[in-house]
Order: sequence, then structure tokens, then C-alpha cells
Amino acid sequence: MAVLNGQNLSKLDILRRVSDMRQLAGAIPFELVDGAERGTRGVRLYNAAGLDMNVITDRGMGITELSWRGTQLALLTPIGAAHPAFTEQPGLGWLRTWPGGFVTVCGLSQVGSPALDGGEELGQHGRAAATPARGVTCGGSWEGEEYSLWVEGTLREGVVFGPQLALRRKVTMKLDQARFWIEDCITNESFHPAPLMLLQHFNLGFPLLDAGAELELPPGEVLPRDQTAAAGLADWARFQPPQAGYSEQVFYHDPQPDEAGWVQVRLRNRAAGGGNGVGVYWKYRKADYPVLVEWKMMAEGLYVLGVEPANCHVEGRARERERGTLQVLAPHENRTFVIEVGFSQE
Repeated sequence: MAVLNGQNLSKLDILRRVSDMRQLAGAIPFELVDGAERGTRGVRLYNAAGLDMNVITDRGMGITELSWRGTQLALLTPIGAAHPAFTEQPGLGWLRTWPGGFVTVCGLSQVGSPALDGGEELGQHGRAAATPARGVTCGGSWEGEEYSLWVEGTLREGVVFGPQLALRRKVTMKLDQARFWIEDCITNESFHPAPLMLLQHFNLGFPLLDAGAELELPPGEVLPRDQTAAAGLADWARFQPPQAGYSEQVFYHDPQPDEAGWVQVRLRNRAAGGGNGVGVYWKYRKADYPVLVEWKMMAEGLYVLGVEPANCHVEGRARERERGTLQVLAPHENRTFVIEVGFSQE
């Protein structure tokens, strides 16, 4: 059963009312045609609960535009979803083609600041975000009385004579629900151990992010990344209007999971959504993402909150190795990571 127009409708009830399910929900492939975005492919997913997003399959299957009930929730940079051919690595070149967007995948073997590790030069946040997916499929289908939309594809990151990592990502939503799921299965397809660094870079912008918005986490330790963040530690959960000359603040959170091992994080703004209030939550297993990174950036023109579940910190692979927290996939080992993202009136 689905709830549409306040009615509980069966599959048959719905099919009696529409001749094509795209009238209510769809998975529509597209290709961008202008400027540096030309040739970049993606899939639009939308549903009857007012959720509408672009999954950019040519850029790590990240989500750029995302709106709920007509309110755009993501930071968008003026760079746009530049074609992966324009990617610059290593160093800080990642920033030259980063579209922002609702979520960017960072990794798969490097996250955070540029680093030199074992003689390998590693760029900002790794290569996954600009890697085109292979074998992309998308669609909508009935499973009993439930209709689902999905897009799925595989990213590959590797080097000859070294590790070969594959990330199989599936983004799924239901017909009548204001939530979606990201499922990532990462496999080391080589006969070499492979470093595994994974961070989901969710980027929230205006009008959801504004003075009066609040970030809510379960109890747990909060540590500033550096002295700049230490100066703002008391206000990590509150947000200010855009400020001239603001320097980014990064905090590491260690939220306590519930009895089942899950963590739930929420950003709410009761003034957003035309005064009706908008909230976004993230739900994930603490074992998958032991570190929650908060990127607080209150600058003029770059006004954004990063909510970033991760299996690592954001100081680069060499520093992660020094900490003793660098995760490694054994040959042919795989791990699955799941995040649920939902939206509500507040």
C-alpha cells in the first residue's frame, strides 16, 4: 500500500489511476550539454513524496541537485558537474571540478588533505568523486505492493601491479516515502592488501542552512581538528549568518550508537520550507562509519555545512596510518556500507 493524496492505495488502485508510473515517480537518464558539464551523464530520481534528485553517474554516482517539496537543500558550486575529463590530480586539484551537491563520495584509498604515503602522491579526497560508473542501470519496479526507484553502477579504482578496488553503489527510493538509501559494497579485487578510506561528504546549503538551524547528535565526544576549530568548539551545533573572512572549522564527533548499533544525526531549521520547517536525518551503522566529520563553513559565498560519516579522519592517508586507524581490505574481501537519508517537516 502507498499513501497518496491522503489515501491508502493498493498497486491496483494506483494502476487504475495512471497509465505510466512516471506520472508519479521515475528514474530518467540524462546527459548535460553545456560548458564543462557537456557529456556528463546522470539519472534523475523523483517520487510522489516530493523528493527529486540528480545522481551524476559520471562523477562517482554523487548526488548534485536535491530538493524536497520544492526546497533545494544542497550546496551547489559555480563549477557545476564538470566532465571527469577535466579532473585535476593530485594536490588540491579536486577543488577545481567539485560541484558540491547533496553528497560526494570521497575515497576509496585516500580521504582529506593531500598526502605523500609510501612514495605515492595523493590528492585531496582521492579519485572516487570524479570516476565514471560502469554498468549503470536504473528503473522502477513493483515488489508486491511496493514500488521502488533505483540507480546502480560500479566505480573502479586501481593501479597495475597494485590493489584494485571496486565500489558497487545503489541509490534507492520508494514511491511515497520522503527518504532514500545509499548502499555501497566495496571489494578488493586484487591479490594485494588495499587501504580503505571512505567518507560520504553531505553538503547542506541555504535555505536549510541559515541562522537558527540546529545540528543534533547523540551524546559523544567532540574534538576540534585544529586551533581554528577549537575557537568555535562551543558553537559546533549552531550556525551564524555568512561572515567575511571566515575560516573553516572541522570537528570530529564520536556519537554513541543505539542498542542496535545505529547512529542518527539530524539537521533542522524551523524557518525553512516557507516557514513550515525542514529537517534532514542520516541513519547509519556506527561500525561502518566510526567517525562523524563536521565541516562548518560560514563564509560569504561558500556557506555550507558538511555532515560527513566516515571510516577515517580528514588529514590524509599518511596521517591516518600514523594514528593506527587506517583500515585495510584483504585480497578479495568486501564490505557493505548503508546510509538512510530522510526528510520531514519540523
